[in-house]
Amino acid sequence: MEAVAILIEWGRYLLSGISITMGLVISALAIGFLLGLAISLAQVYGIRPLRAAADVYVWFFRGLPVLVLLFMFYYGVFPALGLDLSAFVIGAVVLGMRGAAYQSQIFRGSIQSISEGQMTAALSLGMTKRAAIKAIILPQALRISLPSLSNEYPEILTDSAVCYAIGVMELLTRTSVIVSQTYVTLPIYAACAGIFILLNYAGMQAISKVEKKFAIPGFGIAAG
Repeated sequence: MEAVAILIEWGRYLLSGISITMGLVISALAIGFLLGLAISLAQVYGIRPLRAAADVYVWFFRGLPVLVLLFMFYYGVFPALGLDLSAFVIGAVVLGMRGAAYQSQIFRGSIQSISEGQMTAALSLGMTKRAAIKAIILPQALRISLPSLSNEYPEILTDSAVCYAIGVMELLTRTSVIVSQTYVTLPIYAACAGIFILLNYAGMQAISKVEKKFAIPGFGIAAG
């Protein structure tokens, strides 16, 4: 009963962490999408130096733990650049930059799965390469990539809890504050875990509906 009373008393404070957590997730997904798409285009269509730079970026951000990246940018990179950014912004940017490294490979695979004949046909009709990519290749590639991109949501949602380490007042941080004030651990952390599970479930349900709406017949969940 004590745990229930604590959850009722601190419920609003705990639940307010959801908006911070979801803000991190949505911001990181948006950054990862835009940056990842640009990286994939550089890897597939860019000149050699651009491809090399994109490969190094992917290798770097996929090769380091989230916590190391957070500390590196929070205490080192951004201060060295003279940027006075909040912990929330740094967390969202780092999660987004790391997500971009993974999303770029999803986009690259989707682009390369499209027959080269479509690009050849577009060029033979007088389209520029840029126009063909924009009007023909990307619309198909984005739809093909949807099932794989859906994995990014739960990944970034769970990674968002690591932003606790730089002081972002997200769900886990607020949970820890409650525990430090009440000295009740398991029920409070269990409540936090339950909220994460619900957020994950709700997000995946929403993504599943988007997949079904835009999926290309023959690919992914729409194949059946």
